[in-house]
Amino acid sequence: MSNLKSLAKDTAIYGLSSIVGRFLNYLLVPLYTAKFTSESGGYGIVTHIYAITAFVMVLLIYGMETGFFRFANKKDENPQRVYSTILMSVGSSSLLFLLLSFAFLPLISGALGYANHPEYVGIMAIVVAVDAFQSIPFAYLRYQKRPIRFATIKLLGISSNIFFNLFFLLACPWIHTHAPGLISWFYNPDYGVGYVFISNLISTSLQMILLTPLFKGFPYVFDRVLMKKIFIYSFPLLILGVVGILNQTIDKMLFPLLYPDKEQGNIQLGIYGACSKIAMIMAMLTQAFRYAYEPFVFGKNKDADNKKTYANAMKYFIIFALLAFLGVTFYLDLLKFILREPGYWVGLRVVPIVMAAEILMGVYFNLSFWYKLIDETRWGAYFSIIGCVIIVGLNVLFVPVYGYMACAWAGVVGYAVITILSYVLGQKKYPIEYNLRSISVYILLAGILYAISQLVVIDNLIIRLLFRTLLLSVFIAYIIKKDMPLNQIPIINRLIKKKA
Repeated sequence: MSNLKSLAKDTAIYGLSSIVGRFLNYLLVPLYTAKFTSESGGYGIVTHIYAITAFVMVLLIYGMETGFFRFANKKDENPQRVYSTILMSVGSSSLLFLLLSFAFLPLISGALGYANHPEYVGIMAIVVAVDAFQSIPFAYLRYQKRPIRFATIKLLGISSNIFFNLFFLLACPWIHTHAPGLISWFYNPDYGVGYVFISNLISTSLQMILLTPLFKGFPYVFDRVLMKKIFIYSFPLLILGVVGILNQTIDKMLFPLLYPDKEQGNIQLGIYGACSKIAMIMAMLTQAFRYAYEPFVFGKNKDADNKKTYANAMKYFIIFALLAFLGVTFYLDLLKFILREPGYWVGLRVVPIVMAAEILMGVYFNLSFWYKLIDETRWGAYFSIIGCVIIVGLNVLFVPVYGYMACAWAGVVGYAVITILSYVLGQKKYPIEYNLRSISVYILLAGILYAISQLVVIDNLIIRLLFRTLLLSVFIAYIIKKDMPLNQIPIINRLIKKKA
């Protein structure tokens, strides 16, 4: 139980940078949807380019984060030597990527459809190269169990990104109207979307400065033999990561190409991307859990009760993922105001579907550790390729007919298939006794409550929200009764003892 408490504590702190950070980034969604209307396609450009950079980011890290945790926790390896070797490797490859990107910038920009704005691609090439390099010192902070330092740097980076977005998209237009001479030397009122990417570049640069101490205090040694071992272990994870990020972003990358009308495709992609942001609370939960869970698993692997701990972790992840699902879907009537322009609201029907895909992705991530712990990472590549083929196939077949709804459902189907495959094979190679009965009851209860919320039509907004709050309370009450008795919560337990 103490191990799970430690995991919960670290997840909460990492969640500060992930959940609070993503929440702060939500401040940008109403800003973007107000500045770039649904008919302009501007938010579609942002969605498209960020989808591409997410894919490139995985390529540039090539599984080295997980490789670092695996080899830094081995008894016969020096953690600083592992860190130094991986840091130099990722740094060199990121620099090479940057040089090649600028050497072929006109060609790349034209191929992506941004021939008139090659600087969009150039700016984001710098951002993704630096972010890939930064992933290793961030991993080192996680290895050292320094979640507060990790969260602080992440939050400062996110806060600066928000600040400069507000500066360029709100403050500068006002200043340009009232005192243009003050900012005319650097500000162009027609540049619009470009300032989103400039803000990102500034925030990434600030993070690099804050991470500087992690590049000092140890000898820089590149161990070729060690790097070969790490690469052999991590290469399947690269395939897994590449295909995995494709599973998450391929719909947004392909959408403008698959939609019959390219200009309308950007508009529809903007709607889909904006509404998907509301569903990202599930991604926040998964990411926060992943940051704490990955070093926890590799460190815990030596303990005798590790499998029981993994099973409990899976159960509680699913419980709170379902709680988040119900919370978001029940209060969607309020959350929709994150999207300032009502023109985006037509896409809100994708939110429950995208969240369901995110839950499956989180479950799949939990299951994925069996092949990492027995050093058979090739299975992760196999599963991810299968998922990618399904998702791409469904997008190609159905996006021209059903638009972004096909993107959302393709994610659910793809992740459902590989989750089942990973569970079945994992039980043969590294069996873990998950409490399937208890998990099934939670899934069934959440499904029934969600169905009731949709089938019971209440026109009055306040009464509708109160009714859904009652439904949510039923789920919370069941959690407390079955798995989180109030007397086990430290503060409440102390109060009970005082009264006794």
